[in-house]
Amino acid sequence: MASKSGTRWVYATLPFNIATGPVGTFVQLYIIQLSGAGLGTIYASLAVTAFNAVSIPAAYAWGLVTDKVQSRRVVILVSFGATTILLVSFLLTGSPIGIVAVYSAISFISAAEATPLNLLIMETQPKNMWARTFARLSMVSSVGTTAGSLLGAGWTAVFPFAWFVVALGAFSLLSLVLAVLLLHDPPFNFERQAVVLNRPSFFNRLLSFPLIFLSRPQASDFKRIFRGVRNELTSPVPLLYISISTFYLASGLFNTSLVPALSAHSLSSSAVFVVNTVALIVQTLSFQYVGPYLERRSLSGVATSGLFLRGACYGLMGVASFLMPGPLFVLPSLVLFPIAGGVAFAAYYTASNTMIFNSLGDRNQGEALGVYSSVVGAFTFLGSLASGFLSYYVGFHVTFLAAAVILGFSGLATSKLKVEGAGTRNA
Repeated sequence: MASKSGTRWVYATLPFNIATGPVGTFVQLYIIQLSGAGLGTIYASLAVTAFNAVSIPAAYAWGLVTDKVQSRRVVILVSFGATTILLVSFLLTGSPIGIVAVYSAISFISAAEATPLNLLIMETQPKNMWARTFARLSMVSSVGTTAGSLLGAGWTAVFPFAWFVVALGAFSLLSLVLAVLLLHDPPFNFERQAVVLNRPSFFNRLLSFPLIFLSRPQASDFKRIFRGVRNELTSPVPLLYISISTFYLASGLFNTSLVPALSAHSLSSSAVFVVNTVALIVQTLSFQYVGPYLERRSLSGVATSGLFLRGACYGLMGVASFLMPGPLFVLPSLVLFPIAGGVAFAAYYTASNTMIFNSLGDRNQGEALGVYSSVVGAFTFLGSLASGFLSYYVGFHVTFLAAAVILGFSGLATSKLKVEGAGTRNA
């Protein structure tokens, strides 16, 4: 049995998560500072859109690299090292377009480490330790992301805003150094497909980076997945994919405009980071409790509840944005956003991914995951692209209400799902 010291390398990822966790918020706030609250909203939306667009080919490309390069250590070191350079390079650009370009490059390079980290656990630990080690890696990621956001709140309240990336670069560099010291390649390698065969590895992989391409999806794969929509409206797999696509469309709409909305309501950069930090804390705690809760209830029921709760919070945020045009908007944001991004997200994400895992079966796993990843990537992209323009031309409240309506539709589709068993199913 591997000793506990054999998993010390997991903690090498903590500084990296501190470094990358707050980057999205930083990028949007930096663009708004440079361009103003008006056009800054559109540029911030385009930055998120570009990030999401790049993540799709990045997931596919790094999957191929993982297959070709047998050294997990090399891929992870490249990701940590290149991210360090890119973070500091934000200081070299003073234009929104330059920021978008650097952020897109971070999207590509940060996708590299997700699969190798998961495979490294499976290749270095006995099978009976996999679930525990994956849980540790997930917790380290959550703690790091939350700490990074908290660091952003403190830094931007005291020090020059743009220089925050120097602190983030230092944390990423620390992860690189720790990885050099602690990471070692295993004596044998698993195939990349092994990640989807074990539920803890599958969940951790999707939570760290929600795109998995084991093979390039074909048009016939989409036809096979959605064939049941025309013939049987209660067909579980097509309805599940409709639920997922509308969920990510609504999330792209809402999440992309949240930071610009908070900024437009005269909240300081530090306050924006505080709102995000509270949501991340609630999300981390929610993921700890949603598993036992799910075991006693139906998957579709938990997913539906999560969608309606998230939609209600989005709708109330839209109303609050309209009625509370000033800094008081921080009050509903500190309550509703943590519920939507924490409790509701954890419930839906865990239940829907369990249903996806259960639907894979033993055949066509690569094709099914290719369709899933394409749907997630495409609808997140569409939501983020529409978000900035919608918010700029008709207002943040309309964007938030539109996201709420879409989630209501997603909840109705999910409520029609006929899924056997509960969250304990391991098929």
